[in-house]
Amino acid sequence: MKYVIIGNSAAAIGCVEGIREVDRDGRILIISDEIHHSYSRPLISYLLMGKTDLERMKYRPDSFYADMGCEVMLGGRVTKITPDKKTVSLDDVTEIDYEKLLVATGSRPIVPHVHGIERVKNSTTFMYLDDAKKLQSTLKPDSRVMILGAGLIGLKCAECLADKVGGITVVDMAPRILPSILDTEGAEIVRKHLESKGMEIILNDSAAEFSESSAKLKSGKTIEFDLLVIAVGVRPNISLVSDCGGKVERGIVINDRCETSIPDVYSAGDCSEGFDSALGEMRILAILPNAYMQGFVAGVNMAGGDAMHEKAIPMNAIGLCGLHIITAGVYEGDSFVRRDGENYKALFYRDNLLKGFILIGDVARAGIYTSLIREKTPLDILDFELIKERPQLMAFARNTRRALLGELR
Repeated sequence: MKYVIIGNSAAAIGCVEGIREVDRDGRILIISDEIHHSYSRPLISYLLMGKTDLERMKYRPDSFYADMGCEVMLGGRVTKITPDKKTVSLDDVTEIDYEKLLVATGSRPIVPHVHGIERVKNSTTFMYLDDAKKLQSTLKPDSRVMILGAGLIGLKCAECLADKVGGITVVDMAPRILPSILDTEGAEIVRKHLESKGMEIILNDSAAEFSESSAKLKSGKTIEFDLLVIAVGVRPNISLVSDCGGKVERGIVINDRCETSIPDVYSAGDCSEGFDSALGEMRILAILPNAYMQGFVAGVNMAGGDAMHEKAIPMNAIGLCGLHIITAGVYEGDSFVRRDGENYKALFYRDNLLKGFILIGDVARAGIYTSLIREKTPLDILDFELIKERPQLMAFARNTRRALLGELR
């Protein structure tokens, strides 16, 4: 069997390990347009903060590819899939045949169409290792940095630069920071915390025009900067599948075996959709554990095994300038909210099920809430009033406690 994997991040590594669970001998070829060994993208901010290094960023050891019997083609970009011939074409017109194919192409940063943005002298995105290296080489202690976007990527960039530059201004058109994972009250707590660290955060505004080193906002305000970081969002890389007739929506459409609509072509990671068990529908779940598990399931099935990807929920665990945040699920139904200074808890429940939560500051025992959502545990079989205030296993019936203990280990 010949397996070809397009991509070299978490989903690709999961696929390799899934294949080798079933097939120890099949030929595996990994093709990546980056030139680096597989690394953890969420760690690029910690690289700039000095909390990790290039070696520790690697998602697997240097020996991984050899240990798993993989061939690796780094710096090669796949431009076309031809399902009838079962080949992929590279930008240098090389054709490579496959028997089973994984598309794990991830996503790419969105660069907004703003007048003059091409004239900016120093700009970068903040998604790849090369972005972090560029920042390391260009930043100075007196640099003024403008970050376009107050989502996860933009604020992690702001955190890692906070004590390295002369000033940081974050601009976002949304009415609150982290709009994809926080409610209004939680976002306000985090915004005030970040502003207390010296950042300027401008909301409900956006760039109308750029010059080489300044931005005029729609509000009329002008921001001078030495470096622009573009972090307004990402777009899934779906064109390889859509161009050859595969079914796509916001992401590549797959089933619970991670199969696309094209025979012998699978997909995993940020480019593909997955079933959100909390919401009860398909959508992109752009989180690293989900990418790995989708890749692993795809690999098992590509090699002739039988695996399903299920019980996935959106979840984020981040720290921003010392303030911890964990969120999971969806925010719908009734809510329970508690706030004490920078400690914030919001639980969302409906139809006798916990649907989602937001924890800021004190994030202890978040795993219990996560398990309740993932396992769809009926709330009437436990002491939910106790769980609201103090999540602990004693709130569960004995048999449920045993099951949870096994899962949380």
